Order: sequence, then structure tokens, then C-alpha cells
Amino acid sequence: MNVGDTAPDFETLTESGEKFKLSDHRGHKVVLYFYPKDNTPGCAAEACSLRDAMPIFSGRNIRVFGVSGGSAKSHQRFKEKYDINFPLLMDEDHSIAKLYGVYAPKKIAGREFLGIHRVTFLIDEDGKIEGIYGGPHGIEKVKTKEHAKQITKFWHIEQ
Repeated sequence: MNVGDTAPDFETLTESGEKFKLSDHRGHKVVLYFYPKDNTPGCAAEACSLRDAMPIFSGRNIRVFGVSGGSAKSHQRFKEKYDINFPLLMDEDHSIAKLYGVYAPKKIAGREFLGIHRVTFLIDEDGKIEGIYGGPHGIEKVKTKEHAKQITKFWHIEQ
């Protein structure tokens, strides 16, 4: 995925079982962020950064959605533990992560495996990718504790 591409449409469920289709959110800016795993320190820091900025995002009609490969139960526990105030989308088979090119080999402590990379896509009202954080095409790496600031800075929103 590159800036200027149309964000691939997909359908899935939220952690609470509601139907979700990305194209239903046309007309709104969308933060679609992929994170490796529920209840890990970096993923919690990133989710909390976005959670704390939700009044700013909501006030500007910006929608935020997290995507990871965990189960509905895992997403629900993560959401409850950190009081996350936006939907977490189901991707247990990693089909959405693969569609966006963020499910790829990772290397941690010398061990290589397939996993979800921490990448955020900023999507405009017409469904085009306006910005990317993380990954090979990203503006810069995702700063988990300051990710909301990265996004508001990109869209010239004062916090």
C-alpha cells in the first residue's frame, strides 16, 4: 500500500459482533491501525494514546479502528482493561492484514516468524490513503505513546 492508493475495502466484525465494512465510513476520515497483539505493552500504549485523543478525533468526524489477529474474547478483555473507546476489528485469519501488506516476516530476539506489523493508514473521506505510519512506506515509525500526536500533526489538528 502506498499514499494515494484506494484503501482496500473489507468486511469483518467488531469485537462485540457488529458488522463492519470499511466503505461504510466514506465521507469521514479514518484511522485504520494494525497492531501486533492485545494486552502487550506497546499495543496498550498505542491504544491508550488513541483512546485519550478520541474527543479530538470525534469532534472532527474522524473514525478510529484497531485491527489485530486476536479473538473476540481477547479484544474484549483488552478493550475493558484499558477502557478503549473505539472498535477493535476481527482479523483472526489475518486476511485484512494480508490485504494491507502488514502481515509479513518479523524478527524478534533472533527468532523469525510471520506476524502483524505495527502500521497505521490514514484514510481520507474518499477512501484514499493519505498517510502511512510504520512499515516500509511509512512517513515515520509509529511512536506508541505519542501516536495520536503523530496523527493530529499529520492532519494539522491542534490538541
